Amino acid sequence: MTVRTIDVAEATQSLAEYAQQADTGPLVVTANGKPIAVILPITNADSETVALSENPQFLALIERSRSRQQREGGLTSDEMRQRFGI
Repeated sequence: MTVRTIDVAEATQSLAEYAQQADTGPLVVTANGKPIAVILPITNADSETVALSENPQFLALIERSRSRQQREGGLTSDEMRQRFGI
């Protein structure tokens, strides 16, 4: 998949037009050579998943869970299935 880049000053199409091209690969929008936004296709996700992926509180919760998992260990998915009889 090719990543395309466009400077915000040169972005003359409407957002809708750029969004319709998302299936061709990500489009990174830059200002003075620095990335400021990206338009990319969303596959296998819904709006809630997208919102959570950028939520600082949710990301902190995930990081705490990962740290705890490393420190204390946990159950495998097979162990959980056995406990729930699945």
